[in-house]
Amino acid sequence: MMHTFQDNEFAQFWIHNEILFFKYKPNVVINLTAAQRIVGDRIQLQNEMAYPIFCDIRGIVDSDKAARDYLAQSGSILTKAVSLVGHQSVSLSMTSFYLKICKPSVPTKIFTDESAALVFLEKYV
Repeated sequence: MMHTFQDNEFAQFWIHNEILFFKYKPNVVINLTAAQRIVGDRIQLQNEMAYPIFCDIRGIVDSDKAARDYLAQSGSILTKAVSLVGHQSVSLSMTSFYLKICKPSVPTKIFTDESAALVFLEKYV
């Protein structure tokens, strides 16, 4: 079983049971430079393998339009599906808006419950 871990100033990433876990650090603000670093580090960790992605966005406090556009396009590279886990309030309304406007190229759903988010990803493993 492969268990790889990567860390930068914005997030932590690890692969476990053929799912890539991605957790933003607390109080992160994402601009285009941050988005490019995050995607680059994730792709490096994946070593050319596509994975379903469990993305915990609860640490994000803000992001700009350029970052959201970049994540919607390049953020889908080497992903089979994405479950976004957020708080009930702000991040969910921001994220559902993002999904409507940016239309990611892989199946993507928003959850507040981590176990439901994992169940969604299991069919893509």
